[in-house]
Amino acid sequence: MSRSHLPAQRPVTPRGDHAAPSPEPSSVPAAPPLEKPPTRGADAEKPAKQRDAFFDNAKYLAIVLVAMGHAWEPLRGDSRAAAALYVTVYTFHMPAFIVISGYFSRSFDASPGRLKRLVTGVAVPYVIFEVAYTFFKRWANDDPTYPISLLDPWYLTWFLIALFVWRLTTPLWKVVRWPVPLALAIAALASVSPDIGDDLDLQRVLQFLPFFVLGLVLKPEHFQLVRRREARLLAVPVFAAALLFAYWAAPRMNATWFYRRDSAQELGAPGWSGAVMTLAMFGCSVVLVACFFAWVPRRRMWFTALGAGTLYGYLLHGFVAKGSRFWNWYDLDWLHTPLGEVTVTLAAAALITGLCTPPVQRMFRFAMEPKMEWAFKRDAAAIAAGSSVRRS
Repeated sequence: MSRSHLPAQRPVTPRGDHAAPSPEPSSVPAAPPLEKPPTRGADAEKPAKQRDAFFDNAKYLAIVLVAMGHAWEPLRGDSRAAAALYVTVYTFHMPAFIVISGYFSRSFDASPGRLKRLVTGVAVPYVIFEVAYTFFKRWANDDPTYPISLLDPWYLTWFLIALFVWRLTTPLWKVVRWPVPLALAIAALASVSPDIGDDLDLQRVLQFLPFFVLGLVLKPEHFQLVRRREARLLAVPVFAAALLFAYWAAPRMNATWFYRRDSAQELGAPGWSGAVMTLAMFGCSVVLVACFFAWVPRRRMWFTALGAGTLYGYLLHGFVAKGSRFWNWYDLDWLHTPLGEVTVTLAAAALITGLCTPPVQRMFRFAMEPKMEWAFKRDAAAIAAGSSVRRS
């Protein structure tokens, strides 16, 4: 069984060509650029691109749901309402991040510049936080012999290693004829394969793969469809029905299915049910992701700028989320009352909001977006530019 639990961001919004802090080096994508016509004179010195508030808003709202979901987890046993909210949110919050991550990975072509950003924006943060989480667990959980293992992601770092693998496979998905059905077939096969093991959290990499591939094939007009007024209105009864079903299903089903970290056999179910659940959960997740996007504001909001820092919030809040278990914060009886549940929810939202702010980004940029010019023979971007000139 994997040591990770999972949350969504890197990204997950949801680094690389998309995500958290910036378009290329983050794991939960940055907002899509809106191209402007070329200008002359003084205007030519102005930026030619600007961020789309819709995607920054979506990333921020999704990361807030990630934090809330982690806060609700210890409350599920005492509150059916918390369990229903937990199941509903886990159906779509990470799929939403991963769809956005795939959407902003469409330009990945394995060129030197993009490979450099993939290493500095995804692989290096993975190593740093995997080690940091391990030392935190040794200290906070009084487990000084807990091993460091870069092959077995712990807790939230699975998303970074998954994003690294997914992005490397992007050129393949651009050339196959039916990318989404193929990715679904791979996910279904993984769900019935108990011998895959824990290395690189491969079950999650494969079972969440269809959402990344879906993001790769989406076009701007697809997002315009869910931003229509009709979609926003339709999302209300759909979400209401999802919550009612989750309220009924919460005590009857194993929520571990939504983590996608185990095969069906490891969950005590017959093998064939893994393929059925893969398709069923994919359908439910896509519907709820569409409803979520339908509700995301299109204009700039007070939290829009925080969408650029979702990877920071995602990785940093894990220390508090795990610490709350290690230090038995949830042993307080009042937290298991309606008032306590509301308090925990608001505290989680406030924490993740603070961790996405620019001061926090500046403080931890050395770990999230290191430049590492010393590690490369020449500037990868210059190599890429030179290759482009020669080809032309």
